[in-house]
Amino acid sequence: MLIVVRHGRTAANAAGLLQGRIDLDLDDHGKAQAAAIARALRTVDAVVTSPLRRARQTADAFGLAAKVDERWIELDYGEWDEVPVKGVPAEQWTAWRADPNFEPPGGESLVTLQERVEDACRELSEYAADRDIAVVTHVSPIKAAVSWALGVDAGVTWRMNVAQASISRIRIGPLGPVLVSFNETSHLDG
Repeated sequence: MLIVVRHGRTAANAAGLLQGRIDLDLDDHGKAQAAAIARALRTVDAVVTSPLRRARQTADAFGLAAKVDERWIELDYGEWDEVPVKGVPAEQWTAWRADPNFEPPGGESLVTLQERVEDACRELSEYAADRDIAVVTHVSPIKAAVSWALGVDAGVTWRMNVAQASISRIRIGPLGPVLVSFNETSHLDG
């Protein structure tokens, strides 16, 4: 099973800021979320993580040596990093939603992100066919992994909401990936 996990909360998440490549620590709430994720997934065989601190700190809660894989890093928002979502000009937001090839100023397109995440998913598929591997990552790579599992293009990502510290599961079978669950958060209820 390929288990994709969104990292715990940071101060930027709490403030509603776009958080692409900025490298922030988990806040106290995020650390508690990381512990809850690790408890819920205590039987995983391996952990892969984005190189950003918030993901690595979440991965550390598993108590396993996590492998860092750059392909799981968050979308590069370029000049929009640390900008409130409402601070993005409406016409640019509309253009971004309409075209998966759109790049935020100085950033990365959803299509480019989709390609790197699909490559990472394919690479992990053989391992995940008979073992559980947790990948601690971010909103956009999770959407890309789910899109890969469903066989749809990057444009569908605008129709998904990925909750903070959520878990999604992709079974790897003989006919390919199958989305088993999406956006699990019950482990956060205590």
